[in-house]
Amino acid sequence: MRKVLICDDETIIRKSLKNKLVELGFDEILECGDGLKAVEIAITQIPDIAILDVAMPGMDGISAAREIRKRLKIPIILLTACYDPETVKRAGENGIAAFLTKPLRDQDLWPAIELAFAHAEEIETLKEQVEDLKEVLETRKIVEKAKGVFMEKHGLSEPEAFRKMQKLAMDKRKSMRQIAEAILLTES
Repeated sequence: MRKVLICDDETIIRKSLKNKLVELGFDEILECGDGLKAVEIAITQIPDIAILDVAMPGMDGISAAREIRKRLKIPIILLTACYDPETVKRAGENGIAAFLTKPLRDQDLWPAIELAFAHAEEIETLKEQVEDLKEVLETRKIVEKAKGVFMEKHGLSEPEAFRKMQKLAMDKRKSMRQIAEAILLTES
């Protein structure tokens, strides 16, 4: 089941967009006409994707997108009649996945949605990889520091200290990081 949020202050555009989205297989279509309501609906209903008009009363589409993206990692497409450089820049800074221009052409909607989903998935994968790399780097720092303490306290060479830590990890069925943290707690 795919759920989409569409937000445009023009009812006729919302209805047209809704019909196109039904044809594309969206099961649930959430609608509203202002940015504040879009944020509220997104946070409570958690759509798979949002299509927001740029120019809306209360809160514009880019500001609404920023608030939604603070809480949800969903792709957001902007719908706009004007695409000046400043708007495009703001959109890029706020994680907008794609732009659709009014009047909306049927052939533009599906590719924009598919690319937005692909882009969002790629971004999340990259973020996970960055977090994994940070964890590996942090572990390496801790192991190196503990190895240095081990070398100093026991008069070992670097390879000897590393092998002893590896043996401890295997014997105690602990990770190298756990052994290194224990060494730093007890030996320093």
